[in-house]
Amino acid sequence: MIDAVFESSNRAGLNEWIGLAVLSLPALLVSIDLSVMILALPHISVSIGADSTEQLWIMDIYGFMLSGFLITMGSLGDRLGRRKLLMFGAAAFGSASVLAAYSTTSGMLITARALLGIAGATVSPSSLALISNMFRDHKQRSLAIGIWFMCSMGGMALGPVVGGMMLEHFSWGSIFLLGVPVMALLLLTAPHLLPEYRDPAPGHLDITSVMLSMCTILPAIYGLKETAKQGLQILPLIAIVAGVVFGTLFVRRQQRLDSPLLDLRLFANPAFSTALGGLFGITLTGASMLFIAQHLQFVEGLSPLAAAMCMLPGVVASMAGMLLSPIIARWVRPSLLIGAGLVVSATGCILLSQVEAGSGLSTLIVGYLFFNVGAAPFASLSSDIIIGSAPPAKAGSAASLLQTSGEFAFALGIAVLGSIGTYVYRMQIAGFIPRDVTPLTAGASRESLAGAVTAAKALPEPIGSTLLHGAQIAFTDGMHAVVAISGGLMIAIAILTVIKLRHIPPIGQKTPGEM
Repeated sequence: MIDAVFESSNRAGLNEWIGLAVLSLPALLVSIDLSVMILALPHISVSIGADSTEQLWIMDIYGFMLSGFLITMGSLGDRLGRRKLLMFGAAAFGSASVLAAYSTTSGMLITARALLGIAGATVSPSSLALISNMFRDHKQRSLAIGIWFMCSMGGMALGPVVGGMMLEHFSWGSIFLLGVPVMALLLLTAPHLLPEYRDPAPGHLDITSVMLSMCTILPAIYGLKETAKQGLQILPLIAIVAGVVFGTLFVRRQQRLDSPLLDLRLFANPAFSTALGGLFGITLTGASMLFIAQHLQFVEGLSPLAAAMCMLPGVVASMAGMLLSPIIARWVRPSLLIGAGLVVSATGCILLSQVEAGSGLSTLIVGYLFFNVGAAPFASLSSDIIIGSAPPAKAGSAASLLQTSGEFAFALGIAVLGSIGTYVYRMQIAGFIPRDVTPLTAGASRESLAGAVTAAKALPEPIGSTLLHGAQIAFTDGMHAVVAISGGLMIAIAILTVIKLRHIPPIGQKTPGEM
């Protein structure tokens, strides 16, 4: 009886659920901003005269700043107040959105995108930490995190679709103005709907740790992304090594401090470590998405918007899976649900490995749907495990670690799996390049599928068609290698999860020791 009364008093009411909606919209927006530039960049480069180097910085600076400031913002929210930091970030995000929308030079837009990344870094850790404060009932918290993650992950895939629709009717600046009313709504409603919470004994903020964390994350992410684009080059390699060195110094300093920026004691919890490590592995496979997108455009010949629409069923299935997983996990152990889901994802990888150049869209769309929906339980439930495993005072740090590891994993996946796919492509394309083409054409064809497509258009028939068909076959072989590795990784993580998290009962039920 006492337990029932306690659980009832812990249940969130209407205000908390409305507050969740207010928190989820900015998360959706921040994710959209990561991917919306894919379609907008050509329009922007023409409008403000950005050269190729400036275009890369316009595209990448947002993600760099977002990654670099996540740990700092998570810890800062625990110390200063999570609602306060979130509102400050919302105001900065809205202001930077206006600056980006009306930028007239490349430098101005790069600066605005950098400010957007820093402001965006306040959203994820503060939002997840506030959710842990607002929803004390485990069933409600897991569902709330699933809803938030559904918005956050869905925004990444919806970005190109939203961008395409906006660009059909408005100028490129309109894609940035989307953020202004959303952040204004957050600023107006947060004082009434969101509770304030801060660590009652936070200790001082160690500036040296802040600098070391940035010197770890920024060079490492930069090096990984550049390696994915250009292969192994000296400057990206130096950046990665520098990131590792600073990361080692950062970890050693956190172990010595009484009030560390990142509490490494969180890793002593087996559930926390397993969930975070497994999620890192699953995020590595995100590189498959890029190969699928390129296959749709350069092999199937679809426009970027049409390619995004073909991938939309997989995104919708993933969002539905994230929403339903916490509900299903009330009757099924999370480890079993996660394991079964990853088997579905591996099945999707098998289907994707059957896709051939010119084989049509149905197998690819179904395979991508399986790939996405199967990974949804892990994304949703592991996030609940990670946030729930941390003490309330450290929820912001746990949330920032969750988001930072995701950024690292995605960049590492693109660098490693992307390099493997590119290696297979270059090995295979060598047998399809006609002997009578110029060295410049042959080099462009070996470099990438996009280069081969451009080169083939400039060649007379049937030489151009022969080169194009060979490049499409070679790229598809590279995609097969990537999805095969991804499928193997899914199975390995499924086995690890079932073994390591088998002690966790269905959501809302207690272990025998707690009864």
